[in-house]
Amino acid sequence: MKTLQNKRILLGVTGGIAAYKSAELVRRLREQGAEVQVVMTRGAFEFITPLTMQALSGRPVHTELLDHDSEAGMGHIELARWSDVILIAPGSANFIAKLTYGMADDLLSTLCLAADVPLLVAPAMNQQMWRNRATQANIETIMQREISILGPAEGDQACGEVGPGRMLEAVQLLHAVEAIFQNSMLAGKHVIVTAGPTREAIDPVRYISNRSSGRMGYAMARAALEAGANVTLVSGPVSLQAPDQVNCVKVNTAKEMRDVVLSNADDADIFIAAAAVADYRCEEIAEQKIKKSEKTLSIKLEKNPDVLADVANLLSSPFTVGFAAETESLKDNAIKKLKGKGLDMIAANLVGDELGFDKEDNALEVFWSGGSLSLQTAPKEKLARQLVHAIALNYYEKHSNKAH
Repeated sequence: MKTLQNKRILLGVTGGIAAYKSAELVRRLREQGAEVQVVMTRGAFEFITPLTMQALSGRPVHTELLDHDSEAGMGHIELARWSDVILIAPGSANFIAKLTYGMADDLLSTLCLAADVPLLVAPAMNQQMWRNRATQANIETIMQREISILGPAEGDQACGEVGPGRMLEAVQLLHAVEAIFQNSMLAGKHVIVTAGPTREAIDPVRYISNRSSGRMGYAMARAALEAGANVTLVSGPVSLQAPDQVNCVKVNTAKEMRDVVLSNADDADIFIAAAAVADYRCEEIAEQKIKKSEKTLSIKLEKNPDVLADVANLLSSPFTVGFAAETESLKDNAIKKLKGKGLDMIAANLVGDELGFDKEDNALEVFWSGGSLSLQTAPKEKLARQLVHAIALNYYEKHSNKAH
């Protein structure tokens, strides 16, 4: 299993001889499925070339604060939104000082201020520079801001001295990045996730379906797995690969999806209905392919079972989360669905006009009884982790209230 599949790592490289280790780090990250975007300071150019890092990462290296090729010239904002984690390796004494005082005089320091993601720094410097009281004070300050310091290690240094200040090895930094995405918020919980569209047959070769790609549902399954849950993914027909440790059950129709979900619901703690289930199916399915003969064709449809409502109305129902894809009146329609189906939480997004379907990015408005949360436009993988976090908090609050 690739531990960083679909994760977006922004690697900042600052000036120092340890920059040569960053090349190996990029290779290690990509081996585990991560997308890596390298940002280099001008000092880093003295030790390793942008061309080397571009060849290893498969992406152009960013170096300039004002990027005339990016949207509105705001490259630091785009990179901040793109990333899941920022790792500075090597982190020079000078760059650590910049972080301490919130400076923004180059691309890397600016996007560190603009990003709302975990920030990790792997210091690399001469042992005396590391021991200097100014550096130690700076380290203490940025750690209080929840910036993680990785290392440094002790040993022989390029200057010929021996002591603390060596950058950690690539494999050690890889493990630190992997740990960012692992938590125990849902440890021991059984989470059922539905994903993708359903297909309702018209005849042996035609069907009714929709444009759902399944990306959000699969991202939710991965996020729940990373949170320690045992995950059952009930998937309609999509071209995505489920994580190795997820129990994935493939279905086609709404009825098949309902049957699988209900057969697993008794021991489920949380149900996340991210699938775009067809509301209707053909009343009669033609046994043979319908030939094109008349100018018009009438197909009589009947209602499909409502998988989400059926789970929410179980006598001992799991914590139930619905999704609402709307083209208008997003909040009103979402709250109506939340109350009408007796859900614990609903995540709503606008679709149509290049929104929602078949896109890597999305935005969500999340509602529950007595609260709401806006999740700004971001990659679906990042949104899924944010949403799973919100689900876990509300799940435990509900069960805490029951206990009292």
